[in-house]
Amino acid sequence: EVEVEVNDSLMRFFDHCAKFVALVEENDAAMCQVNAFKEGPEMREVLEKVARALCLPAEELNADLVQVAFLTCSYELAIKNVTSPWCSLFTEEDAKVLEYLNDLKQYWKRGYGYDINSRSSCILFQDIFQHLDKAVQESKSSKPISSPLIVQVGHAETLQPLLALMGFFRDEEPLLANNYAKQGHRKFRSGRIVPYAANLVFVLYHCDHGNTSREEYQVQMLLNEKPLAFQHSNDTISTYADLKDYYREILENCHFKEECELPQANVTAVDEL
Repeated sequence: EVEVEVNDSLMRFFDHCAKFVALVEENDAAMCQVNAFKEGPEMREVLEKVARALCLPAEELNADLVQVAFLTCSYELAIKNVTSPWCSLFTEEDAKVLEYLNDLKQYWKRGYGYDINSRSSCILFQDIFQHLDKAVQESKSSKPISSPLIVQVGHAETLQPLLALMGFFRDEEPLLANNYAKQGHRKFRSGRIVPYAANLVFVLYHCDHGNTSREEYQVQMLLNEKPLAFQHSNDTISTYADLKDYYREILENCHFKEECELPQANVTAVDEL
């Protein structure tokens, strides 16, 4: 018997963050890099190639229609293991261009493009550490762990901002409409970070044989069932104390209500972002 609680304010924090909704979600200007890439030379080449294959005038197609065809191909391949006829329209290089288009959107809407994207997720980040703190306190008191397993279910839109808040998959240069060629080896690849059934697991260990008290409780993170190296150490295991120290600013100074307040009316959206 499992009780399920729907908590959209926690797992759909982005819907409840007025600043994000107004300045990113509903603000066309926030996607200027995405829109510029749609009109850029790389997408223009793909569009013209698809138009020729379909015997259509290029002006009858646009980047959104080409992307729909590509997504139809990829969905059928991923879900049904069927090679869709739409796949024949694209080469591997075309797929890389269309992948970059999607990554641009995720970067600017859910990732590092704007601070509010990730800062809005601090309510979930803090909730995770509250559960870990409780388990540590119960363990130190020799009490049974009241919640040995906690499962929270959301979407890619829940997970991507959280990973950005923690600093994972951040490139030295931002993803832009005009630096596609430079970003061939980028870390930020949304299809690998948040694929179907994406999952992030925090595992807390009680280590009886730690050399110091700081080593008694250690943490491992797994992204999509694979150990994830921590930002502060580049190791896949960290003491819980070190992890909390590294993220102290977020844990203590990120306040969802204040972060998500809309700016004053005389501040433009561009200035605020």
